[in-house]
Amino acid sequence: MKNIPMRTCVVTHTKADKRDLLRIVRTPEKEVLVDKTGKLNGKGAYILKDLAVLEKAKKSKALERALGVEISTEVYREIEKNI
Repeated sequence: MKNIPMRTCVVTHTKADKRDLLRIVRTPEKEVLVDKTGKLNGKGAYILKDLAVLEKAKKSKALERALGVEISTEVYREIEKNI
């Protein structure tokens, strides 16, 4: 049986299968990207693939705290497209 990697959502703090989460990355150049491959270089934060969780992340600024940078509206739109 293959071991399934578990990750924690930075908004809800629930553990979930890595495939059920979306990885957001702050690159060394301080750029914020949606990591579809899960292999981009930089500091990563995971969020559940749920629009309600994304709205909560915007209000609480949980992603911004986790990554240590301000996140633009365009990045939030890109995240929404990938959920």
